[in-house]
Formats: sequence, C-alpha cells, structure tokens
Amino acid sequence: MLNRLKLFPVAILVALGACAVNPVTGKSELVGMSEEQEIKVGEENYGPMQQAEGGEFDIDPVLTEYVQSIGDKLAAVSDRSLPYEFVVLNNSVPNAWALPGGKIALNRGLLTELQSEAELAAVIGHEIVHAAAGHTSQRQGRTTVLQSILLGTVIATSGSKYGDVAAGGANIGAQLITQRYGQGDELESDKYGMKYMSLAGYDPQGAVELQKTFVRLSEGRESDWLSGLFASHPPSQKRVDANIETAAGLPSGGELGVEPFKAAMKKTMKAKPAYDINDEGRKLLSDGEAEKAIAKANEAIAMFPEEAHFYALRGDARLLNEEYNMAVTNYDSAIDRRDSFFYYYLQRGRSKEELNNYAEAKTDLEKSNSLLQTSVAYFSLGRIAAAEGDTETAIGHFEKIAGAKGDVAVAAQTELAKLDLSRNPHKYVLKRCDASSNGDLVVSLKNNTTLPIDNIGFVVEYTDANGRQKSEARKVAAQLDGGEVTSVDTHLGPYTDGSNCPVRITSARIAE
Repeated sequence: MLNRLKLFPVAILVALGACAVNPVTGKSELVGMSEEQEIKVGEENYGPMQQAEGGEFDIDPVLTEYVQSIGDKLAAVSDRSLPYEFVVLNNSVPNAWALPGGKIALNRGLLTELQSEAELAAVIGHEIVHAAAGHTSQRQGRTTVLQSILLGTVIATSGSKYGDVAAGGANIGAQLITQRYGQGDELESDKYGMKYMSLAGYDPQGAVELQKTFVRLSEGRESDWLSGLFASHPPSQKRVDANIETAAGLPSGGELGVEPFKAAMKKTMKAKPAYDINDEGRKLLSDGEAEKAIAKANEAIAMFPEEAHFYALRGDARLLNEEYNMAVTNYDSAIDRRDSFFYYYLQRGRSKEELNNYAEAKTDLEKSNSLLQTSVAYFSLGRIAAAEGDTETAIGHFEKIAGAKGDVAVAAQTELAKLDLSRNPHKYVLKRCDASSNGDLVVSLKNNTTLPIDNIGFVVEYTDANGRQKSEARKVAAQLDGGEVTSVDTHLGPYTDGSNCPVRITSARIAE
C-alpha cells in the first residue's frame, strides 16, 4: 500500500568472489579488491587524506628524507611489490596509517614518542604489512563500495586536527584509517613487520619495546593515543608476548639506531614545545576562549615562527571574534609559509566572505576545494552565489552537501529550501499513499525541511469507473513545521494499487 522512497548506492559494489594467495602469508584468502583497484584507491585518496590530517610536515625536510629512507629499506624486503610512498604529517595526534596500494603516513605526534630507528622501523614495517597483505583493502571490499570521492562523508577528527571540516575527497581513506583492525591482522602485521625489520638489518627487539610502551600508554588511557594509534591499532599484552616469541625466532643483533634517530629528530624535538602550546590553544579555541587562544598562538609563534599552523590558530581566533581583517592578515601569514594546505584558503575565504569581498573569497574557496573538498567551502560558495543573485549556481553548491551529516549539511538543506522550494516542491514535501478504513485514498505529506512551510498543494491523478483520466487538485490548509506530517483523506476510491502513489506535489512555500 505504500510507495516507499528508496536510496540507491552511488557506486558499484566491489565483487567479493575471488580468492588469491596472500603474498605475505602464503594463505589462500578472499580478495577485497584487485591490485589495480588497490593502487587506484590509494593514489586517489593519499593527497586528500594528507590534507585532512594536517598536511605534510614540510618544515623539517631532514626528518622527511630520513623516514622515507627507512621506509624504502623496508619496502625493498617486502613480500609484495607496490608503489610504496611514505609521508610525515603535521599532526600532533600519535598515529600512523596505510591506504591500499602502499600509501603510508606517520604523524609528527607519533615520531616524537619513539626512541630509536628500530622502533620507527617497527611502525613502518607494521604498516607495510597492512598494505602488502591487503588488510585495508579487504576491510574496504567487505564492507562498502569502491568509490574515490563522495561528498557527504564527514571526516571525524579530534580537536587538534583540521579534517573536522572536511567532507568527501578522502572518504575511503577516512573509513580505512579509523576502522579498528582485527586482532588477527594486528598480530600478522607485527609478525611479518618484524621479519622485514630483521631482513633490513634492524634489531626486532625494537618492536617488542614499542609494543610494551603502547600497552603502558593504553593502560594510562592517554587521550591523544586513544584518539590516534590505539583507535585503529589496539595494543595488548598478547601482542607483546607474540612479539617476544617472534623476536626469539629471528637472527639476534641488528641495529637499534638510537643516535641516528635522535639526530634526524633534532629540529622537530626542539620545536615540540611550540606545537604543544599550539595544541593547548586549539583546545582553548574549541572551548570558545578566543583571547586565551591568541595568547597561546603568540607564544608558539615566538618560539617557532616558521610554522604556518600557528598563524592559522591566531586567524581562527580572530574569525571567532569577528575581527575579519585581522583574520585575513593571519591567514596571509600562514599561506606565505605554506601555500599548499586547504585550510588556510578555506578560512581566508570565509573571512573575505564576511567582508563582502566576494570575488577574492570565491578564489580562496575554490582553491581550498581543489586541495580538499569540504562542506564548509561549498556552503560559503553557495551563500556568495545567492547573494550575487546567481540562484542556479547557489543551488548547485548547496545540493552537493545537503545529503551529508552535520550542522553544515542541515544549514545547506535550509538554504536550498529557501531558494528551490517554490520551484520544485516535490523535492521537499514527501508523499505517502494509504487506504482508509473505507478503502479511500489517504495522502500523507511530510515537510522534509527544517523550515515551517504552508500553501502545500497536490494533485491526485486517477482513472474513474468509466475509464476516463481524471485529476483533482487539493490544498493543505495547515502550516507544517520542519519534519511535521499531515494526512488528507481525499474520499477518492477505492484505492487498491499499493505499489503506486498517484499524487503529484504542485506547490509549497516557506511560511511567513
């Protein structure tokens, strides 16, 4: 009796019927993606994921080259040849992750907690196994669709990261790095990662010490660790014991590399207090303490003026205080130091929008979207287009994000309704047909917006007893608030075709 609205996936489901021998374990396993698909997913998501996780840590090229060199050593002894890449991200949350196809990232916040090159090799080797053994692609293939960009997936992050405004552009990556690995995958990655360490000349004892540290930190429940590495890589005493057993079966000796690691980390460790202060400022800003956040930003800048993130913090505080010109000045300073990070352009564009400098705002917002598509950028672009009288463009921008989750999506739905409700009422008034106790047609209408609407009109189109095509127009007298439903007994019947709702929505408007 009910004509239900159905939601269809926007991408083709990955075929899951094939089996293959895992090149790492030698076992026959169900394949989530083909190797070509893995590489494509990794390549398409690697750049956006870096943007969403704070951007590349580019102020210490010595450290970046060092990490890449360790990664290259381990990749060379991997059981699977992939286009491996390694990057250090400018993020204080201790984390590391691998995308399908061998795209691997380590956060600055994790590196500052390590003690040796062997521990670094343990982390990288572990992530290489996740990629080489297909752990990430198997999880993705089993649970969702193969797609590279889908606006509407909101990347959930902690307050110390920038991806909390991001939607789309990195949705597969976001799902993969935030999903919790199973115990079997973790034990497998530890075991074969230690094998790679040994083959590359490192002491596998580094992996044992690393897991002991992780277990200790997890017991202390340090919040940054819980929101970072522990969220997807849960530590356990079982993993420590397994690593001890694995190390006993590998050749003894090997390099620990304490001094080379300290030398490579020298600049980053010297700057760490400034980043810690910046993180405190971010927390203050999230609590609405703009002036205190500015003080922290100033302190961090005085200690390490090279870092663009610190100027962005000060800009964000000025934006919160509605000091838009000062906000722009700070984002200018950030962009002068790092011109390839989406967030600075996004925030400068938003500030310029508030100053009614629409031309420059659009340039910044479009630049931001070219680096990482975000709901916030599309929302501002939609508002600018509406202010300029370009209704079609405004609708296009709002439609891109109206199906997402979160406050920005709800705001976009509201703006869409304001612009489009009278032109396309059927998009915003949902219909349902049922039979009354007398068998007559009852039409239920739902206001699918957040705004009060009235003047709802609909037409019932039917064939009468003599076979003639008829239509009857009806009006709903009552105002419907957002989400409210009303039902109208048309007294037309009998209504027996439950698979078809012979109703066309013809009018609606925002209530005055």
